[in-house]
Amino acid sequence: MAKHDHTHEHTAPPSDPALRVKALESLLLEKGVIDAEALDEIIDTYENKTGPRNGAAVVARAWVDPDYKKRLLEDGTGAIAEMGFSGIQGEDMLVVENTAEVHNMVVCTLCSCYPWPTLGLPPVWYKAAPYRSRAVSDPRGVLAEFGVEIADDTEVRVWDSNAELRYLVLPVRPEGTDGMSEDELAAMVTRDSMIGTGVIQAPK
Repeated sequence: MAKHDHTHEHTAPPSDPALRVKALESLLLEKGVIDAEALDEIIDTYENKTGPRNGAAVVARAWVDPDYKKRLLEDGTGAIAEMGFSGIQGEDMLVVENTAEVHNMVVCTLCSCYPWPTLGLPPVWYKAAPYRSRAVSDPRGVLAEFGVEIADDTEVRVWDSNAELRYLVLPVRPEGTDGMSEDELAAMVTRDSMIGTGVIQAPK
């Protein structure tokens, strides 16, 4: 979250967990237990295919189908499962809706609980201590750093994910999208907008 001081740039050594992961990966590759291409495919699936595209499909469906939106807000877990998205790290979901009166934002203050089946791998900043602490103490300041300016009369609600419950933000549908298809709408939805640290811009 803090600005980097370019007067003293350097490359920090990887964290201990990162070193352990790399060592384990190298060992498994060397022993032939895992295949490098298969590993890359799994990572690509979670980063780019499984999520956040799954979440985007859920949001787009809610935008075009009022009945589905009602079910989504009443029973996020069940409604998301209707779309075929469920599993570990996403068993219990609560969907919170952004409106003109309320802007929602998700954090995990203890670690990095995150809805993998709908959003894929969590971004690095989501797991970082500055975001995890400041999202609660100074949410408007954090949002401003993401380029999101919230009106003074709009309430900001911060939701703390945990091992039992994870959150998905239903962003505001941009104006000027009435004629767009569900697929076109889904393509507009960003990962950050479903965390609450981004907003979806109206089409030009």
